[in-house]
Amino acid sequence: MKRIASFSVDHNKIGVGMYISRVDADITSFDLRTRIPNAGNYMDTVTMHSVEHMLATFLRNGEIGEKVIYFGPMGCRTGFYLLTRDLPPQQVLEALKKALAQTLAHDGEVFGASRQECGNYKELDITAAKNECAAYLAVLENHKGDFSYAD
Repeated sequence: MKRIASFSVDHNKIGVGMYISRVDADITSFDLRTRIPNAGNYMDTVTMHSVEHMLATFLRNGEIGEKVIYFGPMGCRTGFYLLTRDLPPQQVLEALKKALAQTLAHDGEVFGASRQECGNYKELDITAAKNECAAYLAVLENHKGDFSYAD
């Protein structure tokens, strides 16, 4: 059986950052790595779920919203995937940084925190989302424009 692309990357060499995981025609899959893989420091499900609600909402309502195909967590709990259509990586980075900053500035509950809007609405925490987003934004502020994995 053919190995999928994400299993072909040496996870021992991935740090916290933003990477292009793959490009399929006009769709770019970004690896938004908020934690070092296999380091024992994984996002708890409340944090992961809360960040997903906040960033998905801000990204889909922002300037790249019409080009966002998917935003969601990695099963390994070390980051998120963001799939966009026909956008330059630098524009996606800037939109992501804006969404992270908007999460930090948000005054209220996590978006979609009701029984009608979410299948697990009791496991959402705005403080957890803000803490994760603050740490990741600090990393992305120093991003040098290289979206490739280290060799």
